[in-house]
Amino acid sequence: LPAAVLLKDTKLMDVKLGQLGSWLAMRDFTPRGILGAIRRGHQRYYNKYINVRKGGLGGLSMVLAGYVVLSYMWSYSHV
Repeated sequence: LPAAVLLKDTKLMDVKLGQLGSWLAMRDFTPRGILGAIRRGHQRYYNKYINVRKGGLGGLSMVLAGYVVLSYMWSYSHV
């Protein structure tokens, strides 16, 4: 039998729809918590796409696509 995982330690993709409200209530929405979440996301992205032994264009093309979308939004703010 798998060990019981606390709802606080459950990943968002593993949370059931009925548990979503209580899962969100357990999140840390202070500036420190938000900064930590951004830092963990950056580390996950960096380790998955940039810091690899056999590199590819996947990570860099995602960054470039994000830059293109942001520059489009900044240039055409009326859209």
